[in-house]
Amino acid sequence: MQDQNSLVEYGSRRVIITITAVVCALLEIIDTTIVNVAISDMRGSLGATLNEVSWVITAYAIANVIIVPMTSWLAQQFGRTNYFAASIILFTVSSFLCGNASSINELILFRFLQGLGGGALLVTSQTIITEIFPVEKRGMAQAIYMLGVIVGPTLGPPVGGYIIEHYAWPYIFYINIPVGILATLLTIRYVKSPKYADKRKPSEVDWLGIGLLALAVGCLQYILEKGQEEDWFSNSTIVVLAVLAVLGFFFFIWRELTFKYPIVELRVLKNSNLRIGVILSFIMGFGLYGSTFVIPVYTQSLLGWNAQQTGMLMVPSALMIAFMMPIIGQLIQKGVSQKLLITGGFIIFFIFCMGCYYIITPSTGGENFFWVLMIRGVGLGFLAVPVSVMSLSTLKGQQIGQGAAFSGMMRQLGGSFGVAMISTFISRQNMVHRSTLVSKLDMYNPDVQQRVEQLKASFIAKGQPVNIAEGSAYKLLDGTIGVQSTVLSYMDVFLYVGVMFLLCVPIVIFFVKRSKNKVSMAEAAH
Repeated sequence: MQDQNSLVEYGSRRVIITITAVVCALLEIIDTTIVNVAISDMRGSLGATLNEVSWVITAYAIANVIIVPMTSWLAQQFGRTNYFAASIILFTVSSFLCGNASSINELILFRFLQGLGGGALLVTSQTIITEIFPVEKRGMAQAIYMLGVIVGPTLGPPVGGYIIEHYAWPYIFYINIPVGILATLLTIRYVKSPKYADKRKPSEVDWLGIGLLALAVGCLQYILEKGQEEDWFSNSTIVVLAVLAVLGFFFFIWRELTFKYPIVELRVLKNSNLRIGVILSFIMGFGLYGSTFVIPVYTQSLLGWNAQQTGMLMVPSALMIAFMMPIIGQLIQKGVSQKLLITGGFIIFFIFCMGCYYIITPSTGGENFFWVLMIRGVGLGFLAVPVSVMSLSTLKGQQIGQGAAFSGMMRQLGGSFGVAMISTFISRQNMVHRSTLVSKLDMYNPDVQQRVEQLKASFIAKGQPVNIAEGSAYKLLDGTIGVQSTVLSYMDVFLYVGVMFLLCVPIVIFFVKRSKNKVSMAEAAH
């Protein structure tokens, strides 16, 4: 195996490789959320139902989660440079095919292929950036990488909204093509590949492990993406897939612990910091993707904003994260406790959630969200890099690649869980609050009768007949109840997510072990 120090780069080469890797990671992450704002345009263009077109998002997410745990092993099999370049090519070609798709089935297939290429970019980019920096500067390396990972989901909606507003939906895929071509050429020219001593013969490859992993995470991702839409376990497909996911994970774990050459080295989870880091990555993904989902839904459904307005609302938060990243990287390099930074991050994110809880009303405007979203940016800045560094800080050599893959997969799964659980929670809480509000609306109450008469009078003044005006008054009252119950549901979301983040603080304080080195992120993913 190649000496780690021979992979360290300096000067312009390091800058070029870093930019290439960050841009690739950013492209992959942006593409997870950029299509969200193009759903209605795709439906009209391809003649698809909402259920069919939502598979454009689901197929990409499933492919992502399947490929991420295998990236370390695939890089060993084919060489880092070859694998990274091939992944960029697959992502770029698939982007072109997505833009040219003439049917919804073609688009879903090409999005799945794009997800396979994109998921590989995520972890491989992290490994490359880690390796080209000297050990003492790897806190900064992680800050640079996490900048793309955390800012990406926030940039997707405004970029997608702008393109849809001024061009057409295929261009959300076409913009990847020139960047992908340039990234491929730079990768082939500049990125070094470690010399791997442990390639597997075809007979030694864990084909069964690959199949079981694909089955388990594919079924789980489908359940998370489609559960609310299909009414969860009252749907026979969801039940069957849930059984397959449980059996798939059970036999996958058994296979990986007994096979001589496992596709995913589960034993690396014996490391306590990585175990805690994987849990914290899951929760961080839950908060990152959940808040990126819930605020746009709120502004579009209740405030009537378009996709571009909603996207621009999230930009200050993204800029704050970008501002925080190098500062946090410097603090880690100077030896500031990762445990302290992570604790601060969870508390700050809790403050963000409580801020949203208190400001949300049926008339909350964009200016009300500005400062709470800035707090969100600070909180994620404090969490992203320290959690990533802490997870890998007590691992060595080949273990780091496996650890990075686990963290990446759990962050993605946390996001999927977050979006699925929040959408389900909102719809169910909505019914609960509506029922409660209606039960308190006694039509014999003089105040209620007075309100109905006021509304009725206003409709009569606008020229409506008396009998129609009364119906309009009751309809408006019902609409007001609907808005109030929806607002209360969103308040509940922020309250419970905030409490979940606050409960992570004692986990960090009592279970995270401090590494003896400042940043002991030795030889990455070999």
